[in-house]
Amino acid sequence: MRCDLSLYLVTDAALCAKAGLEATVEAAVKGGVTLVQLRDKHASDESMIAQAQRLKALLAGTGVPLIINDRLNVAVASQADGLHVGQSDTAVLEARQALGPQAIIGLSINTLEQLHNAPVALLDYVGLGPVFATVSKQDHAQPIGFDGLATLASACPLPSVAIGGLKAQHATQVRAAGANGLAVISAICGQPDPYQAALAFRAP
Repeated sequence: MRCDLSLYLVTDAALCAKAGLEATVEAAVKGGVTLVQLRDKHASDESMIAQAQRLKALLAGTGVPLIINDRLNVAVASQADGLHVGQSDTAVLEARQALGPQAIIGLSINTLEQLHNAPVALLDYVGLGPVFATVSKQDHAQPIGFDGLATLASACPLPSVAIGGLKAQHATQVRAAGANGLAVISAICGQPDPYQAALAFRAP
């Protein structure tokens, strides 16, 4: 499956609670989201598998892949399109072996050392950041700013997506730094109109 990182939505259960997860994702995809990551650090595996299956059905025919954050067993059970892992999450090799060659697998990168140690042959993309501090992820690493993003993007042999406190007005700077797209949480999730929020990122 193709992997377009232009506008990468990472879901947040609390922020999506009012409108509903599926309604938020559906509106955001209509607004231009190109990839969806289901992230929920508190849901049970069973609940997350059910969520993933509903989102898979919702995304069917759109060409937008569904990636699972961290939980390999959920990705396998829900037949998601891939998995995103952090430096301390499921091993990339284990994920590739379990999900197969067609799966989309991404890894979070914060430093040049992590990038140099990354198993790039097993990955499809990397997430670079956080660019800014963000309340959506309390345990995030040190923010790297646009200069740090440019340094990592220029050294990266894989497609990359920037993450961390990004809003629509940052899209030009992200692309100028060399990243292929932006990953966002609160800039779409929990907004009054997720469709318009996503559309703002796609404006030239």
